[in-house]
Amino acid sequence: MSPSPSVNVSAVTALRRVVAIGGGTGLSTLLRGLKRHVLPHAGAAPLFASSSEPQPECPPPCISDLAAIVTVTDDGGSSGRLRKDFKMLPPGDLRNCMVALSEDEHLISQLFRHRFRNGGELEGHNFGNLFVAALVEMTGDFAHAVRLAAEVLATRGHIYPVTTSNVTLAARMSDGSIVQGETNITASNLVIQELMLEPPDVQPLPEALAAIESADLITLGPGSLFTSIITNVLVPGIPEALAQARGTRVYVANLMTQANESLHLSASQHIERIYAHARAPIFDYALINTAPVPEAARERYAAEHAEVIEADVEKIEAMGIRCITGDFAEVEGVVRHNPDRVAEALLALPIGHK
Repeated sequence: MSPSPSVNVSAVTALRRVVAIGGGTGLSTLLRGLKRHVLPHAGAAPLFASSSEPQPECPPPCISDLAAIVTVTDDGGSSGRLRKDFKMLPPGDLRNCMVALSEDEHLISQLFRHRFRNGGELEGHNFGNLFVAALVEMTGDFAHAVRLAAEVLATRGHIYPVTTSNVTLAARMSDGSIVQGETNITASNLVIQELMLEPPDVQPLPEALAAIESADLITLGPGSLFTSIITNVLVPGIPEALAQARGTRVYVANLMTQANESLHLSASQHIERIYAHARAPIFDYALINTAPVPEAARERYAAEHAEVIEADVEKIEAMGIRCITGDFAEVEGVVRHNPDRVAEALLALPIGHK
């Protein structure tokens, strides 16, 4: 197959229902770009009176409904401590998505990002994580607590944990050993062969399945291959929903490898690892950066044993996946996706694949 033709984004005006799946900074970066296209008040209804300032209009093509489905296997940092102390799911990735989708990324969203620098047991905790923990204790329902926190931030979209089951990530490594816990897995120098959830028979959040079923566009990535992306398709019901979805399904490829997760893996090999865990072909398109990364940035990443991911477009298209290629990266100390260019390319795609 040949790369998909360029599309005049401003001419595409149909409303779209969009689902973005992932975790970490990759998902929140993508959501910042998609947020600009969401119709005002299409997300969570705010708990408090909104500002008297006029709400920004969305540039076409517009999104009528945006949902983020977020992994819940993190066990490090503030999230890990709350998980241990309160026997709750980790709120960190969900909180980052709330801030990214906030109508006003100023005082309240800054407060949600604030990390205590001292204060004994508070040191290192993130205020947004503590806020979600308080709501969990009040309501006894993690998903409901996330909804309430999103309402406080007046998010332009819905945020769903992929499951509300208390799951632990485990990995079979290259030497045959089993490593438990996301933090231990990422710290290992061994190569990850297979990921598993413990327990394996968890239930997906029904709202997440409903969002996938009704979506016109579904994205997976960017983010850490094994600990932000594949973790979502380990939840029973999620890969089946993606395989059966009527919407256009897109893999947003990472820009750089990670030393202890995806070193030397090309873009097509990332997809192969995802397919091996999903046990089904779940992508129609792959968005691949083909613009060069500045040498200075490459050298900085090389010092951390990371490198630019090879954009092996021909191999990806041989898998039956059409490639969207272009300049989707920006370098500001770190190499990140440009959220606006990525969102425009995604929303220019035709709706539906069947």
